[in-house]
This record gives sequence, structure tokens and C-alpha cells, in this order.
Amino acid sequence: MSSAPPASVLFVCVHNAGRSQMAAGFLQHLAGDRVEVRSAGSVPGEQVNPAAVEAMKEVGVDIAGARPKVLTTEAVQASDYVITMGCGDACPVFPGKKYLDWALEDPAGKGVDAVRSIRDEIRTRVEALVAELDAQQGA
Repeated sequence: MSSAPPASVLFVCVHNAGRSQMAAGFLQHLAGDRVEVRSAGSVPGEQVNPAAVEAMKEVGVDIAGARPKVLTTEAVQASDYVITMGCGDACPVFPGKKYLDWALEDPAGKGVDAVRSIRDEIRTRVEALVAELDAQQGA
């Protein structure tokens, strides 16, 4: 019998093709099965940004198989944390959820050189999130 992960996190950006995919990749990589990870977009793109895939590959995190997904009310309801990255008013709000807004540059249309600094900022924020989740769970 498996138990549900102690926390769930939903990362949301407009296209679910860059920032939210990188954040989800880092959280999965750093927290493993201690956290349930989701990502979605208010207007999902056709594919994950190739520059984001390449930038993540450079630090040992593979998001090549990820696909943009549409933001659903159900995904928000099923998450303890909802972290937005520029989706604005498209994110539904429910009581009891912890909402964070990470102001991050959009990597859309940028090359891997420009995406690296965005990736590094996301990693720093995800590492702080993992520390917060671990502290809450007494890990």
C-alpha cells in the first residue's frame, strides 16, 4: 500500500514550456518522491522550449520528455502549493492553498545562453522551496 506524497506543488506559467517545466524538473530532481510535482499553463505551447531543455540537460536534469499541459481547476485543487510565473488572473484561487508568485523572465524566444540565468534563478528558488517543505515535514 503506497501513501500519497506529503506535499504537492503546481508550477504555472503561460505556455508551460519554459519556466514551469524547469521548476518542475528541478523539484522532481531535488525532492524525488517526497513531493508530488505538477506543471501547467494558462495557454500551453506546442512543445517545451528547446533552449530550456538544453539548459536543464547541462545541469543533469532531463525535461526532454515533458509536454505542455493546460491549467485545470482540478490541478489547482489537488495541490498544496501553487507557484505562478506570469499567468496573471488565469490561475483560480482556492482557500487553504499556499500561493507564491515568482517574478521570472520568460525564456520564450531566447537562446540557451540567456536561459541559463533564468534556470539558475529557478534552481535557487526551488532549493529554498525544498528546504521549506522539508522543515514543515520534519525531514
